[in-house]
Amino acid sequence: MMRGFQKSKSSLRAARKSKLAPKSHARAGAKPDARLADADKFLLPTYKRPPIVLTHGRGAYVYDSTGKKYLDFLGGIAVNALGHAHPRIVKTIRREAPRAVHFSNLYHNPYQGPLARKLAEWSGLDRVFFSNSGTEAIEGALKLARLYGRTPEEPSATPAKKHRILAMENSFHGRTLGAVSVTSTEKYRLPFAPLVPGIEFVRYNDVAHLESKFDDTVCAVLLETIQGEGGIHAATKAFWERARTLATKHGALLVADEIQCGLGRTGRHFAYQAFQSKPDVAVIAKPLAAGLPLGAILTSEAVAARISPGLHGTTFGGGPLICATALEALTIIEDEKLLENVRARGAEIREGIAALAKKFSFIREIRGQGLMIGVELSIEGGPFVAEAMNRGLLINCTHDYTLRLLPSFVITKAQVRDFLRTFESVLASIVVSAPASPEKDKSSRLAQSAAR
Repeated sequence: MMRGFQKSKSSLRAARKSKLAPKSHARAGAKPDARLADADKFLLPTYKRPPIVLTHGRGAYVYDSTGKKYLDFLGGIAVNALGHAHPRIVKTIRREAPRAVHFSNLYHNPYQGPLARKLAEWSGLDRVFFSNSGTEAIEGALKLARLYGRTPEEPSATPAKKHRILAMENSFHGRTLGAVSVTSTEKYRLPFAPLVPGIEFVRYNDVAHLESKFDDTVCAVLLETIQGEGGIHAATKAFWERARTLATKHGALLVADEIQCGLGRTGRHFAYQAFQSKPDVAVIAKPLAAGLPLGAILTSEAVAARISPGLHGTTFGGGPLICATALEALTIIEDEKLLENVRARGAEIREGIAALAKKFSFIREIRGQGLMIGVELSIEGGPFVAEAMNRGLLINCTHDYTLRLLPSFVITKAQVRDFLRTFESVLASIVVSAPASPEKDKSSRLAQSAAR
């Protein structure tokens, strides 16, 4: 039955030009939303947003200004791990806001130390630096790597011999100048050249290419344990362990970017815990403070010994309100046994999509772990994202062809069933052509994905 929807590429082009843009859902005769007009006039045009205003959320759902309800399978791009308006998070913010929002890092506050202890216990690392965001954590990690690579005999005003940083192809680490310098995608990099020198890119999961780049001038190898913006690609055990061995041999740091995949997203506290060895540095952010802005650098005692007062800092990172909220968020994950839920619901989603792949041959591969899932298509994914929003489902598309799913850790079995029903209707609603890859190749890809 579904094969009847698979027509020609011209049909797909026609679909893109049709009414697939998300509808504003405004009532007939209603006045235009002045807030959208203000946004169009006064905000920098850095995002392409649909003409709706999201006003509030609860659990796995968000609502727009017309009252329309959406099942949120994007989660603020992996930020809202506890869904929206979790009662314990709301209670914590209400308790702490009247006490203190900010003191500055010139003084201790009641929550930084306990939160750092909790993160050390979760990660197996020793020391923590709190930042405002993931990209700021990346910046600090790059500085740590350069600092670690400099010997006491080398003057601080001159380039250190050990200064090269190996980053990955297909990577994404943020939008600041340093983070863009270690991000390989040209559309993010080239408009801001010249970038930070000393950065070279390695083919992700290509052990031989990594070995060819490594020598004693390398101070760090940086990789996302699972590439998020790059389409949900996980590091292989062989690649990770070889990177660990080479970093140790050459006195370099292994830096894991766990901003999107860490803190429970894969069903483990950290994605790198699927491997035997640890990184020297891990950077985290997105879900850490349940939607409030907080990132962190986690590192070993050996790396921490190279830092001293004045070499790095932050104004807003680690304030009392935000750290209290983050500490409560991690405690909720423990108390509610949410890692178990992440593993179970993630398996149900992948199994459900694998069943849909038998009906829709343009699904080429299903990747991911836990509740970090990518559905690679043989056609562009943008129209599916737009139609999903029209039908009350929030997802997104990365690298043009991969639909990305990042639901909250509190998602229920019933909500997974609702997602699969809606997702099937979205796939069926858009007329597409047959995929370029043969059916046998598709089946092989799906089997390999299920085994990961």
